[in-house]
Amino acid sequence: MAVPDSRIPAAPPDPGARSVASLPGVGPALVEALARLGLERVQDLWFHLPLRYEDRTRVSAIADLRPGERAQVVATVEAVERGFRYRPQLKVAVGDGPNQTLLLRFFHFRRSQAEQFQPGMRLLCYGEVRQAAQGLEMVHPQYRRLEGEEPVALEDRLTPVYPTTEGLGQKRIAGVVAKALALLPPEAELELIAPALCARHGLSSLREALLYVHRPPPDARQAELALGRHPAQQRLAFEELLTQHLSLKRLRAAVRRRRAPSLEGDGGLRRRWLEGLPFRLTGAQQRVAREVLTDMAAAKPMLRLVQGDVGSGKTAVACHAALAAVEAGYQVALMAPTELLAEQHLRNFRHWLQPLGVEVEWLAGKQQGKARRAAMQRVAEGGAPIAVGTHALMQEGVAFGRLGLVIVDEQHRFGVQQRLTLRDKGRDGERVPHQLVLTATPIPRTLAMSAYADLDVSAIDELPPGRTPVQTIAVSNARRAEVIERIHAACAEGRQAYWVCTLIEESEQLRAQAAEAAFAELTHALVGCRVGLVHGRMKPKEKQAVMDAFKAGELAVLVATTVIEVGVDVPNASLMVIENSERLGLAQLHQLRGRVGRGAVASSCVLLYQPPLGQLARERLQVMRETNDGFRIAEKDLELRGPGEVLGTRQTGQLAFRIADLARDAALLPAVQAVGEVMLARHPREAERLIERWVGGAARYVHA
Repeated sequence: MAVPDSRIPAAPPDPGARSVASLPGVGPALVEALARLGLERVQDLWFHLPLRYEDRTRVSAIADLRPGERAQVVATVEAVERGFRYRPQLKVAVGDGPNQTLLLRFFHFRRSQAEQFQPGMRLLCYGEVRQAAQGLEMVHPQYRRLEGEEPVALEDRLTPVYPTTEGLGQKRIAGVVAKALALLPPEAELELIAPALCARHGLSSLREALLYVHRPPPDARQAELALGRHPAQQRLAFEELLTQHLSLKRLRAAVRRRRAPSLEGDGGLRRRWLEGLPFRLTGAQQRVAREVLTDMAAAKPMLRLVQGDVGSGKTAVACHAALAAVEAGYQVALMAPTELLAEQHLRNFRHWLQPLGVEVEWLAGKQQGKARRAAMQRVAEGGAPIAVGTHALMQEGVAFGRLGLVIVDEQHRFGVQQRLTLRDKGRDGERVPHQLVLTATPIPRTLAMSAYADLDVSAIDELPPGRTPVQTIAVSNARRAEVIERIHAACAEGRQAYWVCTLIEESEQLRAQAAEAAFAELTHALVGCRVGLVHGRMKPKEKQAVMDAFKAGELAVLVATTVIEVGVDVPNASLMVIENSERLGLAQLHQLRGRVGRGAVASSCVLLYQPPLGQLARERLQVMRETNDGFRIAEKDLELRGPGEVLGTRQTGQLAFRIADLARDAALLPAVQAVGEVMLARHPREAERLIERWVGGAARYVHA
């Protein structure tokens, strides 16, 4: 008897998944050029949106032109002049009526091009109108010769201007996009968000939105399009944010499907540690510590981000969690991005835990030979309950006997993949360690909702008692001598100061040279004050000796590069000078300022800048003067620099948005979360297809 074919009918082929090479007229050279823009599939072209638009739907009279506008005119050549003053240039005067003249100016031209302009010739010109000494002009306009009384064929849509690359002109890329748009499937096949969800959240049709942004009508609201706030652009931004949310939630679900050791100790170590501290944990620290312990007690992997302003006490919360893991018989790995910060954690943990009999092992890249092998052996055999280090903890050859908790400090300095690599050191089949992520860079709510959708977020939103707000002033480098004199006076009163040197070049050598020059200057100027120097090119032991001397009060002034940005705690230091402060971002300025104001003495931060200040630098310094609130500073940093810079896109491999802008589109996030939850619960197949559409092969962390 024949068995009925029970196979599910195959889904119709997806035209968007086809290679761009399948489009007519797209050969190997064009495929290569498109690949440089990340355009490999037909659907990549659908979402390759214009940077801006040109209005070629109408012709303007020269009399109506305004400087700063882009316009299209039809005019007749009146005069041609080639000049060679300063540099070659071609000037073509055109007019469209009595006393209505526009100058076309070319600096790069061929002889044949110059010779083709003849008085009486009609031209169709498009370009930006500028005000010159003799009147209005266009520099290097686009133009076309009109034959006789040839009527002007106007565009019926705004003309898109696309992001492009070398060897790929606007005309060619616009042609390829048009061929891709011809393959857009009907709305029912293209739309992956359920109609009911679209209706509930006022989402327009995806197909209409795509066609609109590639071919806006003449009456389109161009101001909205320029700002990315047109409803059609917002519809596409919504889908991209939704995809980001879904991919991180999928990562979280994949991790949560695994098992984790239930880390419930008897509390003995924690009680003894708390009793020995010279301070009490703040209410916020106690609340976050409870949240962490609740997660660790479960048999599901903890994925928690603890954020708190500079000096809020994240290290104490991390130590509390580490002791809970040790009580339960498991090991802890604490990873920091720099040796200086890792060494600070090492000293804190050893100071706190050695009296309790808890060994803390050190593993860093510069550790070599017998010392390294011995440390690795103790960690592998489980003899070291806690290991503190840098990226070296993730390297091949490093093994843990019984890793139960991974703590990652300054998460934004590491990639997601690096965090997972360290976690896998404790992987045992389907069982993985708990993960606790710390950051002293407060994450704006909009970023927490999107970039960290795979993590639960706790905030230590309270500073220890006795902290005094830091007074911040911005001072021109022209008043440098006054600043040095102020330091001299402070040191005479027994106070200590930092002098931080920065350079815009990403070169440790140049930074060190700048610090050495400042060290020499201050040593000469501050008679009777001991000045120390620390920079990234010094050996760890040398750096530590200087830092210890400063902490002990043996040095009055510490000249440093930004290596002291995190992890340095000297309560007596009450003055911070940041040289070339205009070159740093808000988050880094805030971190550096956080090195002072750690004691009861009133502290100051001097932002020394080199005039003239650009608009962005002026705004940054103004924000620093106005507030000490790390969360407000983080929101402003996001607004000024964008998420990629705030999080460090190069490290995270995330948030390289094509369309969405977290600062601009923050209002979409609550609806994105609501739609995401429903899609994961009721429409998982469509959620997968959305991720494939937007992320494709870049979904690196799916099988975490």
